[in-house]
Amino acid sequence: MYTPAHFAADESAVRELLTNHGAADLVTATADGLVATTLPFVYDPDTGPHGALLGHLARNNDQWRRPVLGEALAILRGPDAYVSPTWYAAKAEHGRVVPTWNYTVVHAYGELVVHDDPDWTGALVRRLSDQHEGHRPQPWSVDDAPAAFVTGQLRAIVGIELRITRIEAKWKLSQNRSAADVDGVVAGLHADGASAAAHAVDRARRRD
Repeated sequence: MYTPAHFAADESAVRELLTNHGAADLVTATADGLVATTLPFVYDPDTGPHGALLGHLARNNDQWRRPVLGEALAILRGPDAYVSPTWYAAKAEHGRVVPTWNYTVVHAYGELVVHDDPDWTGALVRRLSDQHEGHRPQPWSVDDAPAAFVTGQLRAIVGIELRITRIEAKWKLSQNRSAADVDGVVAGLHADGASAAAHAVDRARRRD
């Protein structure tokens, strides 16, 4: 991934996105071409030098059956948003401005390991549910569903583990703009309702 120095992400920001992301894209190269599936992951930082991403696929999704050529790739995204040049103070000064897109992204590469094991997938779905339900006033638990139903659901999925061997990350959040331009971007994103992207730009500025 092309990453100019001013858009490089620090380790803490990368770990935050690995831990707290939405659905990600799992991409594998196979003898029949590229295959991709969108799914959520749980990040396990204690596996290997870069951690691992744990998830599951539907058993009927044959991506897990297809041998992977080389590394597998998970693409995890944070906030992103269009940036209008009208928000820049520089537009009034000299007009030499163009639109762009702000975003944060992690490309995690590694070895894909399949876990066709109901005990493994059972533990995984509990971790995944707890991660997304834990903050709710009345969180749902796997134990809220009938045990026989859960057993049947587990038979319909297969666990996957991406053991990360390398990470590429890019935090493109207006770090190459002046302080006045960044102020305009933050205000413009808030006005557009893109508050998550606005907060990301503001945090990137404060880290600098």
